[in-house]
Amino acid sequence: MMLFLLGIGSANAQLIQLNGAATTPINISDQVSTYEDSSGNRSLEEVIKNGKFIPNHHKIANFGLTKSTIWIRFNVADAQKPTDFFLQLKSPNLDKVAFYYPEHGQYREIKSGNEVSIHQRDVVHQDPIFRLRTSTDTTTYYLKVSASSPITLPLFIGSYTSIMQGLNLESNVFSLYIGLIITMFLYNIFIYFTVRDRSYLFYVVYIFSVGFTQLSLQGYAFSLLWGDNLNLNNQGLIFSIVFVGIASILFTKEFLHVKNFYRKVNRYLNILILLYLLCFAISLVGYPVEAQMALQLLTIIASISVIVTGILIYRKKYRPALYFTISWSCFLIGVIIFIMKDIGILSYTFLTNNAILIGSGLEAVLLSFALADKINIFKKEKEESQSEALRILTENEKLVREQNVLLEIKVKERTEALENINTSLNDALSNLKETQSQLVDSEKMASLGQLTAGIAHEINNPINFVTSNIKPLQMDIDDLNQLIDMYENVDPAKDLHPQLSEIENFKRSIDLDFVREEIKSLLSGIGEGATRTAEIIRSLKNFSRLDENDTKPVDLNEGLDSTLVLLRSTFPGNLQIVKSYGTLPKVECMPGKINQVFMNLISNAIQAIKGKQVPDTEEQLSISTWQEGEEVKISIKDSGSGMTEEVKQKIFEPFFTTKDVGEGTGLGLSIVFRIIENHRGRIDVVTKVNQGTEFIITLPVISR
Repeated sequence: MMLFLLGIGSANAQLIQLNGAATTPINISDQVSTYEDSSGNRSLEEVIKNGKFIPNHHKIANFGLTKSTIWIRFNVADAQKPTDFFLQLKSPNLDKVAFYYPEHGQYREIKSGNEVSIHQRDVVHQDPIFRLRTSTDTTTYYLKVSASSPITLPLFIGSYTSIMQGLNLESNVFSLYIGLIITMFLYNIFIYFTVRDRSYLFYVVYIFSVGFTQLSLQGYAFSLLWGDNLNLNNQGLIFSIVFVGIASILFTKEFLHVKNFYRKVNRYLNILILLYLLCFAISLVGYPVEAQMALQLLTIIASISVIVTGILIYRKKYRPALYFTISWSCFLIGVIIFIMKDIGILSYTFLTNNAILIGSGLEAVLLSFALADKINIFKKEKEESQSEALRILTENEKLVREQNVLLEIKVKERTEALENINTSLNDALSNLKETQSQLVDSEKMASLGQLTAGIAHEINNPINFVTSNIKPLQMDIDDLNQLIDMYENVDPAKDLHPQLSEIENFKRSIDLDFVREEIKSLLSGIGEGATRTAEIIRSLKNFSRLDENDTKPVDLNEGLDSTLVLLRSTFPGNLQIVKSYGTLPKVECMPGKINQVFMNLISNAIQAIKGKQVPDTEEQLSISTWQEGEEVKISIKDSGSGMTEEVKQKIFEPFFTTKDVGEGTGLGLSIVFRIIENHRGRIDVVTKVNQGTEFIITLPVISR
């Protein structure tokens, strides 16, 4: 009797009483019975006859990921209702859904789920919705469900109006959510193109992935993107989960600078990305359920890993990690509430059903705040670095002033000592000191010091020529002035013949024609001397440019000519200069440094020619320039003594020299190599003993 009464009580507990006056759908999930068909092949008749249905006492029937077919049975009383009622299954990502209702002694089937187009369903919506068709006081209905995604079955019954009102509310909430996601996406992508911070780029990709994932989970992707393709919809759902997982990890790495703080954590996050890709590959080869199972576990691990990473980096005093951790915590809280609703711990309400949307929305807003705060941090760091740079600059200026004072004292002492040794060199020392103040590089100064005597000789020749012409020119001008005075003193009132005869005699005595020719000759000589002097000065000025540390377009052929002019006094008498200049574009370089390279290489070539034990009757120094693509080449080739392979391997080493003690420092070619290297160029050496040496310089036309 007790077992019988218990059975009746159990049966009554599974009988659903409908109230026609209800204004909201009622949750019947805890008033249904479920049966899990592990074979997935049983028919309705077999299930009715042999199915062992178990009453469900949870707020939601949750079966998780399974390959089984789930059967739902429920009984509805009070068939004499004034309005039609509808069954709503709030789970849009089910592959196959079949609703069975009795009619004329047998069950009729209505299909829904992702295998049926939305427009062919009983009610046009991504959620499976069926009209309850009743013919007796108590009607038993069956529902068959199978899916490759987690099976969660929130079942509601209500009038068409109440169900549509609930759907409209959910649709409006989701529209607000998508609007928030789009706003965050557009706002932050605008900021990315403004500040060019990669964190914003990864953030907008992450925001897009979140919106796309929610679009898939809420079933909108099925109706808007995938259409009636069941396989494409299932793969799209898995892809969205993989996409949001990878995007969240990449954003975490970029925003928190994980690689800079924890390299091992960075490698661990890379492994998680590879696992996400592996899960998607498993789904593509035909195992979507297994892929979903793996993704559930992997998503839990990845979420916890991201939270822990944020906490670890926040402990490093990186403030943006605090916003990041809080925002991710909001999202995880939403996920936890949603899962607790699915397993029946929390009631199925508007808040619990939309917990993920609310959590991810808060996460998006807080992450945007975190990025904005990051800009403030960068601004503060920039101000601090500028203050520090100003402090260092002030200290450097103070140090420079002190060093200048010491340097001036030492220079003054040295100058006085030199004046005491040889007073006759005062003028030369003053000129050298003035030249020294205009040159920056010490090696170039040394080279110019060695050439001072030769340059002075070059300048003295035209100056002496000018000086020697001045006195004869003055005498000729005095004769002409005297002749002019005689013409001016002619008195028209007196007899002109004697006066003109005297003038003619004076013209013959000074030989006027000779004076005219001599004046032309003297002026020509003075002009030639001035031109020669100006050429030497211009070459020296071109060589020792004040802007040698500034990169600017330069004519290399002009630099070579200037260097040759300065070195002309060092040429031996049997030297022939052969120039073969090509048409070169102006090369972006530091002209003073490049001229120093030319000076060192040409000086070395001249010394190699002079150092030959058996000089040739005629020695040659060949200079060639040409262009190859985006590069120019300069060849400086001499007919000197050449080098052995052993010497060639060491010539660019500092302080290596083959000259006698006191004749060279061994720094010339080392400095040449460094200058060419700083210009992103190269220098090649072709040499052979007793056959000369060729240096080939290669420089890019455009400096990078």
